[in-house]
Amino acid sequence: MSTLPRGATVRRDAGIYGYERALRRHGLEPIAGVDEAGRGACAGPLVAGAAILPPGRAGIIPGLADSKLLTAAARERCYDQIVRRAIAWSVVVVSHDECDRLGMHVANVEALRRAVAKLAVPAAYVLTDGFPVDGLGAPGLAVWKGDRVAACVAAASVLAKVTRDRLMVDLDSQWPAYDFRTHKGYITATHTAALDLHGPCPVHRMRFVNVRRAAGLEPLADEPVDAGLEFGS
Repeated sequence: MSTLPRGATVRRDAGIYGYERALRRHGLEPIAGVDEAGRGACAGPLVAGAAILPPGRAGIIPGLADSKLLTAAARERCYDQIVRRAIAWSVVVVSHDECDRLGMHVANVEALRRAVAKLAVPAAYVLTDGFPVDGLGAPGLAVWKGDRVAACVAAASVLAKVTRDRLMVDLDSQWPAYDFRTHKGYITATHTAALDLHGPCPVHRMRFVNVRRAAGLEPLADEPVDAGLEFGS
């Protein structure tokens, strides 16, 4: 399903909890949101999160928003609240090796499916960020900028990003020359300089154009020429 159930509407001023309220009015719950972090990074894992928030005041997460719009400290506060309040939540980590083997789009879709499947409470409806995902085991809706307008998707984005940021800090201790602690594997001037000086390390994604260039390899035909240049998604 790629539209709301017949008769369901979400007002523009409904706020971040409007989608869940509209779906619950039509008897659809529990409602899961799912999102990923690290799709545009050229190093480290891809991480997907899924969350089912309870209805009413119990499901209101103070300060919840798209994880990319929050400070690191605010994300950590939201993360703690989500883990404490959620009916169910999950996080799935897809290694850089699997990202290379599958390709980023397939890895992304697979991560989202795994995160929903891992929920301890099966979802009756799933909201995804931006594009529809089949194989989730429940009907769902792709919401444009879902991590900004749907609370359960925003919660999933926080789970994914906080988890991935922690993993990248751990990788920084193993590979300090690349400053993963700061840029989390996305391309910055510092990261580019480190790649030019040292070449790729074992946790770089070898499908990415900039990584292959640093390794002295030709680009792969099925990868976009600007892969790895997006910061923060």
